[in-house]
Amino acid sequence: MKAICWNGINDLKVEKVPDPILLNPQDAIVRVIMSSVCGSDLHLLDGYVPGMRAGDIIGHEFIGEIVEVGSEVRTLRSGDRVVVGSVIGCGDCHYCSTQKWSLCDNSNPNATLLESGFGDTTAGIFGYSHSFGGYAGSHAEYIRVPFAEKGSFKLPESIRDDQAVFISDAFPTGYMAADMCDIKGSDIVAVWGCGAVGQMAMKSAFLLGAHRVIGIDKYPERLNMAKNFTGAEVLNYAQVDVLEALKEMTGGRGPDCVIDAVGMEADSEGLDQYYDKAKQYMRMQTDRPNALRQAIMACRKGGTVSIVGVYGGLVDKFPLGPAMNKALTFKMGQMHAQKYIPRLIEHVERGQADPSYLLTHRYPLDKGPEGYKMFKDKTDSCMRVVFTP
Repeated sequence: MKAICWNGINDLKVEKVPDPILLNPQDAIVRVIMSSVCGSDLHLLDGYVPGMRAGDIIGHEFIGEIVEVGSEVRTLRSGDRVVVGSVIGCGDCHYCSTQKWSLCDNSNPNATLLESGFGDTTAGIFGYSHSFGGYAGSHAEYIRVPFAEKGSFKLPESIRDDQAVFISDAFPTGYMAADMCDIKGSDIVAVWGCGAVGQMAMKSAFLLGAHRVIGIDKYPERLNMAKNFTGAEVLNYAQVDVLEALKEMTGGRGPDCVIDAVGMEADSEGLDQYYDKAKQYMRMQTDRPNALRQAIMACRKGGTVSIVGVYGGLVDKFPLGPAMNKALTFKMGQMHAQKYIPRLIEHVERGQADPSYLLTHRYPLDKGPEGYKMFKDKTDSCMRVVFTP
């Protein structure tokens, strides 16, 4: 079969690879219908996530059709159209049974690779390095899905493919970001990053009852999407002082909740950008945390900081003093797909949300490298490229 494979930093190739086979009685083989790029894939391309090997198939946000199931799979059958969560959970360990699926004890067979850096291991993730399990990704014609009954969800006929694909990762990640804010009806929520996850965080904040939502980015087309599709107010950080603007918009207090939907490769204005890029280039820090620094400084006293932008290691100039003295609450993590996907299917089916506008470019697998270059460079008003094998 064809697949998009990582072969080194910023080196993707479309290759012929062996078809996946059932390895466990709880597996399913899925024919991929749609598979989307994701901002966290760029961390793989840029070499900031350890454990990548030449030939690894990338991709983790997808929908497909069941073509084969293992002997212990009872609720799925050939022909079912499913959305599959990007995070792999066994469904039986302490963490899965308490709805903390991205912390699964059993789905990452390469636990020692993470333990050395994190002090513990987390769940496996499709197409996201051998540190996160070494699972083949979804930018391929077929994919093996472990623990298939736990992470695959049948789709109603009323939901289109272009609506369903983002229920795999972007929508649940954004929804979890908003959910971790414990939003009250009078709350003002500020979201750093108007990419797909940020867009879904803004929409989800409204779904969960936020009074106002403010999106922060520098790309006009993304700011316009946030305004037109989610109803958020927007700030262009290249044109205004974000901290001053947020104070003014919130009566001098600051937002009640702040969401970092950017992560380790944040851009910024001024000296911070040069400082962070230089230290990251010299491997004196692994992540550029400027969006997170700004979110912490902007958040009101006693507010909540929600982090779903991916971080991989160490950051510098972390404003711990302001965070501690303002009594901020921090909540963060890789998203718990299996907790949120059934709820999001209902939101889409009822017409309360439609993430299909995130799909701006549709390509065949053969154009994988071009699609990723467009996505990374943010050209042609690209929000998300979706591959259709």
